[in-house]
Amino acid sequence: MQDITNEIKRLAKAKNALILAHNYQAVEIQDLADYRGDSLQLSILSAEVKSPLIVFCGVRFMAETAAILNPGSKVILPVMDAGCPMADMISGEQLRQFKAAHPGSVVVCYVNSTVEVKAESDICCTSSNALKVVSSLPPDQTILFVPDRNLGSWVAKVSGRKIITWNGYCPTHQWGFSLQDVQKMRGEYPDYELLVHPESDPVIVEHADHVMSTGGMVKYLEEHDRVIIATENGLTDYLKHLHPDKKILSLSPKAICQNMKKTRVEDVLNALQNEEHQILVDPAIAEKAKLSIDRMLAIK
Repeated sequence: MQDITNEIKRLAKAKNALILAHNYQAVEIQDLADYRGDSLQLSILSAEVKSPLIVFCGVRFMAETAAILNPGSKVILPVMDAGCPMADMISGEQLRQFKAAHPGSVVVCYVNSTVEVKAESDICCTSSNALKVVSSLPPDQTILFVPDRNLGSWVAKVSGRKIITWNGYCPTHQWGFSLQDVQKMRGEYPDYELLVHPESDPVIVEHADHVMSTGGMVKYLEEHDRVIIATENGLTDYLKHLHPDKKILSLSPKAICQNMKKTRVEDVLNALQNEEHQILVDPAIAEKAKLSIDRMLAIK
């Protein structure tokens, strides 16, 4: 394994490549990355860091976003079939029909979506800035939120805004936790705080001490040392790796995204050696999608 890791580092340096890894990737993949983080963090980094070759260890929509923001770079997804089930729950045509049924509405699109859906949206958001994005819109504006019904419902509840959600969801966050998990862990660890990702089922979110993105969870752990985390277990595993002295528990061992776990160290090496699985986006669609991303990034 060390030989492969050394070769990855050598090739990345020789090719001036940038390796990005989402928080849900396996620990060994995150350790290889130049940068790791949540969707917003990596979206911003991919726009700011100028590199001719970007290896994005995540799922397809993330690599598409990087390709849109870096048209002069070659963006590689190490495993081509690493997709996002939630992103596939709505198509560009379905969004057009959704908009037609609610004329005059503004479409807020979670970045966990295809490039075609972003191109049909007014503005993107991530779990860390969704509330800020919605709050930036005119107060009397009806909002269509796609594709995540759970994140959209949470934002509607906190903001008090009129939001109509698409019936999409992340299977890992929807089905990975149960009320029984919450009751069990609360009973066994009463002095631990429960951090819940807003993609989770509202029943789980309701019991959270704090609702936050993966980036928020990482920051929270800088100053706290006893937590139960309700999000994909790749983040929990890496936080334990970073903070072996802290008490970090996963709400459930079932919260695993199989797509995020498809990327192996050997796939990263292959991406650098052969530059296979380049993500190409139709320029006309990319231009429209970039508008929705740029509007998000413009909100401070």
